[in-house]
Amino acid sequence: MRDLSRKFSPSTSVLIEYLVKSALYRPKVVELLEKSEAGEFKLHLSPIIFAETLYITSRIYEMSGEENPNESALNYVTWIGKRCDVVDIDDFVSMRAGELKKALHIALPDCYVIATAEKVDAIPLFKRIEEEMKPVSEILEKRESSF
Repeated sequence: MRDLSRKFSPSTSVLIEYLVKSALYRPKVVELLEKSEAGEFKLHLSPIIFAETLYITSRIYEMSGEENPNESALNYVTWIGKRCDVVDIDDFVSMRAGELKKALHIALPDCYVIATAEKVDAIPLFKRIEEEMKPVSEILEKRESSF
């Protein structure tokens, strides 16, 4: 039996939740990042999630009227990067993400979250079950995904 209690592979939605002060799950994300920084949890990111977080963060900052949205987004993902291990996309992760996409019909970045988690023996971590995930939510829960 594998010990998954201290290793997570978060999705973009989890990382974005930190930015919105009034977000429902922000306190949990703050705690997750603090515990990761303290060494209590290990967070593993796919470069796909890292890139998607940069893009979405930049858009959020732009929409909120931030003077330098790209610079602020780069600062945020740099800060995140210090709390996470960015896992290389190798043949296993690429092929596994493709197989998951074929089987589950969910967003490709979410498939990379799961494939990355499988590679490093971690729990895939999503903010919530997205609409497209509902038909396969039982499968995801059996894969020990957290929401």
